[in-house]
Amino acid sequence: MLSFIVKRVGQSVLVLLVTGLVAFSMFTFVGDPIDNMLGQERTMEDVERLRTQLGLDQPFVVQYVRFLEQAAQGNFGISYRQGRPVAEILMERAPATLELAAVSGILAIVMGIALGVFTAIRRDGVAANLIMSISLIGVSLPTFLIGILLIYLFSVELGWLPSFGRGETVKIGGWSTGFLTESGLKALILPAITLGLYQMTLIMRLVRSEMLEVLRQDYVRFARARGLSNRVVNFRHALKNTMVPVITVIGLQLGSIIAFAIITETVFQWPGVGLLFINAIQFVDIPVMAAYLMLISVMFVAINLLVDILYAMIDPRLRSAS
Repeated sequence: MLSFIVKRVGQSVLVLLVTGLVAFSMFTFVGDPIDNMLGQERTMEDVERLRTQLGLDQPFVVQYVRFLEQAAQGNFGISYRQGRPVAEILMERAPATLELAAVSGILAIVMGIALGVFTAIRRDGVAANLIMSISLIGVSLPTFLIGILLIYLFSVELGWLPSFGRGETVKIGGWSTGFLTESGLKALILPAITLGLYQMTLIMRLVRSEMLEVLRQDYVRFARARGLSNRVVNFRHALKNTMVPVITVIGLQLGSIIAFAIITETVFQWPGVGLLFINAIQFVDIPVMAAYLMLISVMFVAINLLVDILYAMIDPRLRSAS
């Protein structure tokens, strides 16, 4: 098991290095941040002085190595737009994104598994067929369109929920949360549904498919023949064996929630790191863009690593096969 973990950690580090290189390489073609930082009356001396100050006059390899060294210490440089440390800006925006992702993830996992089991057990029922039909909306429609439709229905027409912003927040230490205020909870509902709907329908359909396959196995029929109740057969035998492949998909979808938050935050003007990244692109704020992509990469790699370890613990055959 230890050798398996060491191997996966080594692969994860390699993926992060390659991702950082690709991301940093792309940013060299985005544009020159000097044009946005200096006014029209700038002189060539001003341009060269600022370029030297930011280290943009150094070779690409030197800039990349310096970026990795500083990133490993939690230092992502100074924002070209705000003139503040990028790490400080990310810490201000991270609570909003993490809370949104956490609520969306919990919604997707709990509702996805529950509805998947229900539609598998009651596969011929009217309610199950109706749920499967409605789930096509979450799979087919793009995230931004779902968000706009929810805003139109619940904010414009009904006036029940706010259409943008995070509402009132409360500071607890260095963490700002909207969980403790009524307006914060209301503001969280529509973005969380928008972000988690696709993942929820995907998990639901996967659980249903795997559940139907397991229910046809011989050991399930044998359990029923022994006189075990449907509750014991469905949840103790069938659901337990259904969750092995579902765990992998859930892990990947948790990473997708962080990545897709950029769209949801833009639609709802949610003050998280996704919206920060969009603004950074407009102003060619390379340190913020690089820090954001590295942060997303670390989350993806960490989640995948955790899923690999959990998968190996559940199915020991994977340890010897790796």
